[in-house]
Amino acid sequence: MVERADRAPVGTFYAPGAWGATVELDEAAAHHAAVKRLQVGEPVRLTSGDGRRALGVIDTLAKKRLTVAVDESTVEHVPALPHVELWAPVGDRERMLFLAEKAVELGASAWRPISYRRSRSVTPRGEGEGFRDKVRLRMIGALEQSGGAWLPSLHADASLDAALGVAGQPGLVLDAAGPPLATLAGTLRAPIAIALGPEGGLEPEERARFRDAGWRAASIGANVLRFETAGIAALALVRSLIP
Repeated sequence: MVERADRAPVGTFYAPGAWGATVELDEAAAHHAAVKRLQVGEPVRLTSGDGRRALGVIDTLAKKRLTVAVDESTVEHVPALPHVELWAPVGDRERMLFLAEKAVELGASAWRPISYRRSRSVTPRGEGEGFRDKVRLRMIGALEQSGGAWLPSLHADASLDAALGVAGQPGLVLDAAGPPLATLAGTLRAPIAIALGPEGGLEPEERARFRDAGWRAASIGANVLRFETAGIAALALVRSLIP
């Protein structure tokens, strides 16, 4: 029996995998609940990251253990948004993590880090499996904070040539010389990818590779933007423009 389910949830917890009447969460979730001073019987929300959300109450809370009794009548299956993949440049770690967090809040479907020539001059830069784990943790935190239902899929770092080789279809590459992104309304269809240049911008040959692969250039303003600012603005615009 779920008690106090009529109250608004005081926290959201990421709970991947199958759900039964009771869901056991990991030690990190138990620590998070303790920091928030939650107690047994408090109403909470669960999100699976693959489209499911539900309400429940804390059933057990110990130093390393947290279980939630699920109100099965509240389980919802949230449809996925049209697929938008963000090609983030390998760059400054903190800027990448900030962009990853905002990408979740704005409903990015996938995250693909691209290593450009100018990426190699950035230090400390975000790359490798260890950093991908940090991105995932930051995304989970953003999912819990926003109450979303979908966690973006994470791809490994790739060179531009490798990424273009597996791209399903041409996308958009942000370029101040391109037409305003908003003018492309009516021509954008999902699935679609948005590519952001690295700190210092794309090299001419990198622009040529995108162009030769059929990607369209699009601008979000005349000012030079940091890649995380450009990514947030472009993702928000594309989400509002695609049907």
